[in-house]
This record gives sequence, structure tokens and C-alpha cells, in this order.
Amino acid sequence: MRWLIFFLLVCAALWYIRGIEEKPPPTAEESFIGDQVKVLRKAEGFEKDYIEMDKQHQKKLEEQIEKDSGGR
Repeated sequence: MRWLIFFLLVCAALWYIRGIEEKPPPTAEESFIGDQVKVLRKAEGFEKDYIEMDKQHQKKLEEQIEKDSGGR
């Protein structure tokens, strides 16, 4: 009889642990740092735009330097 109770307790514990593991962890946006993550995602877009503008500016400067040095 003791083994049956022990077996039932073990099964109940395993069933409880299995139920805990089934829950997927929340995404970063759904957790307590969700607002900060959203701000960082928005900043990524600004960063990409800034890098692209900087590359275009650098290209224009290089073209201007070549134009100025080649004309003399």
C-alpha cells in the first residue's frame, strides 16, 4: 500500500513538472522590459538610416575630392 501511495505521489509530481515546462517563456516585448525593447527596436531603424546617410555623405565627399584634385 505504501508503494502505491509513493507511486501516485511520484506520478503527480512528474505531471506537475511536465505542466510547468509546457509554458513557453514570454518574449522580450511581453516581459517587464517590453517598453525598453520597443524603444531599442525603433532606434535600430534610426541607426540604419543614419549609417546609410553617412555612407552617402562620405561618397559625395570622395567624389568632390576626386573632382577637385583631378581638375588642377
